Amino acid sequence: MPGVRGEAKTRKSIDERIRLHTIPHLGDVSLNEVSAAELRAYIVKLESSCSPQYARSILSTLSSVLETAVDDKRLARNPMRSKSVRWPKLPDERREAWPEALARRVRDEISQRHRIAVILGLGCGLRQGEVFGLSVEDVDDARGVLHVRRQVQIVNGRKYFTLPKGGKTRVADMPRSVAGELVKHARAYPSGKVELPWGGPESARERKKFDLVLTTKYGNAIAANTWNTEIWKPALARAGVIPPRVKGAKPWQWQAAPKDGFHVLRHTYASLVLEAGESVVTLAKWLGHSSPTITLDHYAHFMPEAGKKGRRAIDSLLGERAEESSGPNSPDSPQA
Repeated sequence: MPGVRGEAKTRKSIDERIRLHTIPHLGDVSLNEVSAAELRAYIVKLESSCSPQYARSILSTLSSVLETAVDDKRLARNPMRSKSVRWPKLPDERREAWPEALARRVRDEISQRHRIAVILGLGCGLRQGEVFGLSVEDVDDARGVLHVRRQVQIVNGRKYFTLPKGGKTRVADMPRSVAGELVKHARAYPSGKVELPWGGPESARERKKFDLVLTTKYGNAIAANTWNTEIWKPALARAGVIPPRVKGAKPWQWQAAPKDGFHVLRHTYASLVLEAGESVVTLAKWLGHSSPTITLDHYAHFMPEAGKKGRRAIDSLLGERAEESSGPNSPDSPQA
């Protein structure tokens, strides 16, 4: 598909959206016949079969294809930009964080070998794949930071090293408590060289090797799906977040917990940092957001001081001036 770039997993998702959701509805329509009316009817079908979030992802992919056709002068304009083409509205869902006591309970209930994953999620805001891809050389003790340079992704059942989300590396703050936990983890579970293909199926011939901080007991890179069912969900059950597995259920059969996946650690990290008064610009940099606006959109509700600090500063300024204006030399003073 022209114009489509990105990581292997992203390309796979784009292919699925086009193949499963766009071609069945618009595959027989000529490019120059994709009108606003045609798109409005298409959106109605999507809304009846997909969540608003997924429907918008499908439409975004289609819009990119049509935009490429405009660039190639195969279309005069992108019909997705028509005012009458209204995308499904997203529900007003706020990112939720765990209370501190619950976060500590899950940290303490997870197996000792994997405790460091929770520490890195809660303490540095790393995504799950970034934790699994973190290497010893990424830990910069001198500067007190982590260099987030790669993640472990699964594409078609196979593990790969890829760049972090969005294809961007970043530097994340590393509090002293996290640095201390990394030292303890390294003593108990020494790192090991792990070699995987780099970049995804299309570049599988290129392989890279890294000293990963966290591996399986056999020294392999961790697969997220296995880790979620064998390590994460049991810890959530022990901590009382989800019910225990039903008797007789298969090892992977746990109650769905979409709001209590590993990403909740990242949300909890963001909430603690913002509630402590850290700058949104700084947090956006640590989280790897392309703009502080994204950080605000996701996490503004974690800022209880929003507006109050500004008011106090103005009150302080005007209060001082008010006191000055009532002094003996003020225009309203009897001595003036």
